[in-house]
Amino acid sequence: MPDTLNADSVGIVTPELFHFDEPLPLASGRVLDSYDLLVETYGTLNQDRSNAVLICHALSGDHHAAGFHSEEDKKPGWWDAYIGPGKPIDTQRFFVVSLNNLGGCNGSTGPTSINPETGKAWGADFPKLRVRDWVHSQARLADKLGIQQWASIIGGSLGGMQAMRWALEYPDRLRSCVVIASAMKLTAQNIAFNETARQAILSDP
Repeated sequence: MPDTLNADSVGIVTPELFHFDEPLPLASGRVLDSYDLLVETYGTLNQDRSNAVLICHALSGDHHAAGFHSEEDKKPGWWDAYIGPGKPIDTQRFFVVSLNNLGGCNGSTGPTSINPETGKAWGADFPKLRVRDWVHSQARLADKLGIQQWASIIGGSLGGMQAMRWALEYPDRLRSCVVIASAMKLTAQNIAFNETARQAILSDP
């Protein structure tokens, strides 16, 4: 962390773990009986809970979108340039919510988590997920936070796909949708590159 924080920094933030016991049916046909989501929030939720903004991360992202985790932290959150007092996503106006998606392995339930049925890490047996699965889990998080409608849902790349899926699945639960460098579907070239990456991981002993 810098010796002095800029006035537009959200400062030191502490992630919060939310546990869900209600089973989550997945697009694959499998069900997660329970799961955890690791979440960071910035700013203050107003009295009528109308100023909440959801940040959806890209493939390589996580819950840590802004600020620092400690005074020793050398690197701020991945979208720190855009989230904070007076920044484009102004935490003086908005209550900003950023989470690590299911399967993200940065605090939320994923392949490194323990499968309660086996007592061992899920590993490659962790259910395959689709964007709609993340969105349904995010809707449950909104319920837990008492947020009936987001002022905006914002995401880039895979995060933008989540923002679009929100608009399709829950159109009454958001007032705006900001989609950055994203599309409704992948091209054949994208799919091929992703398969190459998956095979590189799967073939590593």
